[in-house]
Amino acid sequence: MDLTEKLLRREDKYKGILMDVHVDTVKLPNGETSLREVADHTDGVAVLPLDERNNVLVVSQYRYVFGRTTLEIPAGKLDDGEEPAAGALRELAEETGAVPEVFLPLGRLLPSPGCFGETLHLFLARGLRMEAQHLDPDEFLNVERVPFDEMVHRCVSSEIEDAKTVAAVLRAKVLLNL
Repeated sequence: MDLTEKLLRREDKYKGILMDVHVDTVKLPNGETSLREVADHTDGVAVLPLDERNNVLVVSQYRYVFGRTTLEIPAGKLDDGEEPAAGALRELAEETGAVPEVFLPLGRLLPSPGCFGETLHLFLARGLRMEAQHLDPDEFLNVERVPFDEMVHRCVSSEIEDAKTVAAVLRAKVLLNL
């Protein structure tokens, strides 16, 4: 069976800085129609930085949507036309001051494909040289070093709930046999 849903009509609801929201009327594979609420978000990048002792550089920052501070790997949105690797290196340097000697892709992630149009590009950084942070004016975070094995435990136990962090840590665990 062809599972494709066909767009019949789009109604724009909101145009923002990071995302646009629209409601689409679609034709389903069975011929019926349904509504799809979609938030088209700027694509992003995230980096799992490992130091020489296999500690992960993580950032803790307040997340307004959830009303609490979370522990995450460095991440951010891509600028218009920016390549994912360049954006990831920029975000890593801005948030942590780290500049890697080795930089490898860990694949892509669709954070919430039911309604959220964003692709996150994941990377691994090693051989870190530390320089100064360059935070955005509206960015407030603390950098911490957490042993990789502890990060794995925190991800598996749901202590860390951030999807990009969980995915990058577990991919590195499996792909690199860490």
